[in-house]
Amino acid sequence: MKYKIIFSDIDGTLLNKERQLSVSTISEIKKLKNKIPFILISARMPAAMRHLQKELEIEELPIISYNGGLIIVNNVTVSTTEIPVNIIEHLNKWNTNLNCHLSLYHNDEWYVPSMDYWAKREENNTKISPNVKIGEDVIAKWKTESKGAHKIMAMGEVDQIDQIVAFLSKEYPKDLHLYRSKSTYLEISPKSISKLTAIKYLLEQHFNFTLNDVIAYGDNYNDVEMLNHVGFGVAVGNAREEAKLVANHITALSIEDGVAKSLQKLIPLENW
Repeated sequence: MKYKIIFSDIDGTLLNKERQLSVSTISEIKKLKNKIPFILISARMPAAMRHLQKELEIEELPIISYNGGLIIVNNVTVSTTEIPVNIIEHLNKWNTNLNCHLSLYHNDEWYVPSMDYWAKREENNTKISPNVKIGEDVIAKWKTESKGAHKIMAMGEVDQIDQIVAFLSKEYPKDLHLYRSKSTYLEISPKSISKLTAIKYLLEQHFNFTLNDVIAYGDNYNDVEMLNHVGFGVAVGNAREEAKLVANHITALSIEDGVAKSLQKLIPLENW
């Protein structure tokens, strides 16, 4: 069967050790131009994905941000799922004594309480600069604008993250998905969305393809469902064991151009 579309995670999957696209990766993806869409799917905000799209010359293609919470086609938001502002307010008040870093995201808005160690680290990783605004002010602003958060990122010491996980698991088990990308990083998103739900949406609404037509690349917990349900799931060599277990194939490490090496093998096999 000939695959018709590719979805790829970014961090830990597509980038090299400098957290950039390698020459080989860019070259292999450019070969797909006008043959097969290569869609970026990430927990990142759109602004942290567009410069990669530009390098790959796929700016005309959709973007799936925030693990499926925001889908953009032709620069128009076609699907948005947000954490309600009342939940953000509850977490922010509860966090007053804990004082864990909470980054608040909506589309291309990124707010941090201060330019602390965590904000600077994430700024370096994503090449995007945040706006400094305390949580209370962001919440007040979003209330007037009828907005919620596409993602909340809690960054802090392991015990701080443990406490936030315990609090949110107890208070909002049916509302929130808690994804620990690292022991010190907790990504909080609406429970109703995932990378897989976003892929299904685009396949049905934009491309008229099925899951069997899909190749997907990933490395982490939030990629497991996606890799498990598409036609051909590929885990990079540095992927979590949970991702490797459900993948159809395991390629080289992300820092060794695993996606590019996989494409080199798959493209001739499929006669694209």
